This record gives sequence, C-alpha cells and structure tokens, in this order.
Amino acid sequence: MAKAKTAYVCDDCGADYAKWQGQCTSCQAWNTLKEVKVGGSKNEARANRAGGYAGATATGRVKLKDVKVEDINRIQTGFKELDRVLGGGLTPGSSNLIGGNPGAGKSTLLLQAANQLVAHRPFYVTGEESLDQVASRAQRLKLSEAGEIDMMAETNLDTIIDAAAELKPQIMIIDSIQSVYTPDTDSAPGSASQVRDCATIINRFAKQMGCSVFMVGHMTKDSTIAGPNILKHIVDGVFEMEGTSDTRYRMLRSVKNRFGQVNELGCFAMMETGLKEVTNPSAIFLSRPEIPTSGSVVTTIWEGTRPVLLEIQVLADENGNSGSARRFAQGLDGNRVSMLLAVLSRHAHISAADVDVFVNVVGGMKVTETASDLAVVSSFYSSFRQRPIPQNVIVMGEIGLSGEIRPVQHGPERLREAAKHGFKRAIVPKSNATKSIDGMQVFPVTTVTEALEILDQLSE
Repeated sequence: MAKAKTAYVCDDCGADYAKWQGQCTSCQAWNTLKEVKVGGSKNEARANRAGGYAGATATGRVKLKDVKVEDINRIQTGFKELDRVLGGGLTPGSSNLIGGNPGAGKSTLLLQAANQLVAHRPFYVTGEESLDQVASRAQRLKLSEAGEIDMMAETNLDTIIDAAAELKPQIMIIDSIQSVYTPDTDSAPGSASQVRDCATIINRFAKQMGCSVFMVGHMTKDSTIAGPNILKHIVDGVFEMEGTSDTRYRMLRSVKNRFGQVNELGCFAMMETGLKEVTNPSAIFLSRPEIPTSGSVVTTIWEGTRPVLLEIQVLADENGNSGSARRFAQGLDGNRVSMLLAVLSRHAHISAADVDVFVNVVGGMKVTETASDLAVVSSFYSSFRQRPIPQNVIVMGEIGLSGEIRPVQHGPERLREAAKHGFKRAIVPKSNATKSIDGMQVFPVTTVTEALEILDQLSE
C-alpha cells in the first residue's frame, strides 16, 4: 500500500496546508493547524470495501447518454411535512444533515421517523446519549414500534461501519456527526478534520450500500452548523430545524437538497408526545386580536413550493434620548429594514431619523425574500401615523431604491392562499394584479407613494 502522507488542517475552517504555519490564512485563526494523515490506507480501504458507486464501470468513464436513469422509489417517512422537505420522501443511498439549536427537536423527529420506518430496518447510533436515555424518550413519546429499532451507543466510526455492514439497514441515523471519530485521523472528535473525514466515509458507505443516512449536526453561536463548510458539500441534503424553547412550533427548512426543492418548509408543533405535523402553517401565524391595531399587517411569503401567510409588526416610537435612533429587526434583515426606511424618507418624505423602529415577524419565522418589503413599509406607516390597517387587507411587493414597486414570483398563488383565509383586499404590484381571485378586491400599485395613499383610503 502507498505510504501515508501528512498535511496540516485548520480545526476551525478545514483549510489544509502542505506545511505548518502559525496562522490559518483562510479564517485568520491562530494555532489551529493540526497534522493529519492524507490518503491513509485504513480510511481508503474502509471507504472502498463495498466496491464502487452504483453504475460505475471498470475504467470509471461512461457516456452520459449510456447512463440508465431509473425512477427513484422514495421511502415515505410517515410524516408528510418531512417528506415534503425531503422532496417527496427519503431517497435510498442519500446522506442528509439535520442541524438545529439544542432542544429544537432533531433527535425527537428522527426517533419518531425511525419508529414509523421499522419495516426498513433502521439503525440508530447515539454518540451523545446512553441507550437508557433514548429508551426513556421512546417511552415518553409512546412509540409503539421503537422496541424493534436496532440501537448502538458508539462513537468509533470503524465500529459503527462494521455493525452497519453486518446489519445492512436501509436507514441509518447518527446522532451526532460531531461526536463520532475515526482512529485514522489524528485529532479530537468534533474537529474540522474529524468531521470532514467521518462525513466522507459515511457518505461513501451510504452510496455503496444504498442506505439512507441522517446525520445530526450541532449549531454554533452564529446559528450555523458546526464543522468545516466542506461538510455541506459532502452530503446530499442539509436541513435546519428552526424554533426555540419559548414556542412550541418548529420549522424544518431545506437549505440544500440534491433530490428536491431548496428552501422547502415543513411545519411541526412540539407536544408532550413529540412532534406533530402542522398541515396549514398559515393558520398558526394569523392568530390576531379581533380589534385592529396600528403597526400590524399580513403578507405572504413563498417557501419552497407553497405560500405562507405571516403577520409583520412594526413599532415606531419617538426617540426621547439625544442619541441616534435605534433599529431592531427580529426575523428580518436589519440592513434591509434600514434601506426601506431610507427609501420611505426620500420618496414619500416620511423621515424616521428621530424615531426608534422595532420590527418583528410573528411566530419566530425568518423572512429572507424581498416580497415582504411593502408590508414592512406599510406596518411602519401604520404605526407612525397611528392608523390601524383593516384586518382583511394583505400587502406584498418588493421595493426598489427609486421607490418603485416590483413584482413578486407566484403572485396568483399567493393571492389565492390569502383568499382562502378570508382576506378581501390586497395591495400588490401592478404586474401581479389579477382579476381571477373570487371575492377579493385587488389594488395594483407602482410606487411607494401610491401604496401609502391606498392605505390611507382603506384605513378611513
């Protein structure tokens, strides 16, 4: 066998170098380079023990036209919301990474899914909890089939792969990727080099054996999955569980998916018996008071393949201090909120220079698309003028720097979703105006000023 070579890998970001140096030039961290073996025979032999990937030839070369494309027989997990996020079900041979803050429900969701998939021989590996703790959780969740799940409390990846090769499961769960290690890598479990090497071996095993793998990932203080960025490139799917302990709702979002729609959203509610599906996510964000209040408006965002209605609240308060006005955004990009206030000042002559502005997305959702721009401005205008917006009004549209209202994607579908929930009037970009929505009056607008004038008319 070839002699193993050595390299130096940064524990923080995973960058590698031919020789040791004091500072990693990639992430600027000091004293984080560790010596590791590259191309070690044990790792290479273990990763290739089952042969090459399915469809590989002796030379490795093949014409694309000669590749036989077969229909994927996806495995249904028993959770329609989880299947939606996965792209229609679990793909055999896929490697998936699920991240989330502590207590978000990652282990609970996977244990419940394993209970539903007993017929597919699930193999659950726990590296952080004892078997007693997992069994106690299964009893608390009242999982009737959990007793048939093959379990292992182990952190040595060599032992895990050996057991999996013997069991030949169709589904394997590793909780978590930061807790396992391979002895062939000279670094501590959870380090960048260990996470990279372990994920590579697990991904290769999944492809060779046709076993679908779920790996649980820790989150850093910056709300990103711990480990090197290459970890997200290795796996087929990256999914993040959003939600905190102060709310019972959890959102599973698809960040990367080679077998489905990116940015798809699955909604769950944390109950005493585990996670329950929420088939109509718009309803959970629309529990508004009966009396309209200023600074509140409903908009619609597009998540994956479906629209979701959200309430956006803004509080505009006069700054009594001599310092600069405060800006705070929860669930939205604070820089974009500041930009929208600048557009409002320039083109609508409404200045917020001496006003504290607090923006909140009700329900803990994170909004990234620009279709909520007009809703943010409308909420601010309502709070600033102390004029409540009627509750049967929905607002959507992107705002440009010149004050124009730009169209949003899937406009008709968004309006139909709003009509289903009882909204009768909508302020939308002119390009998204449609007359096919029964029972809804649509107000097309082209500028911010025009939109605010319509708001004044509706609030009278």
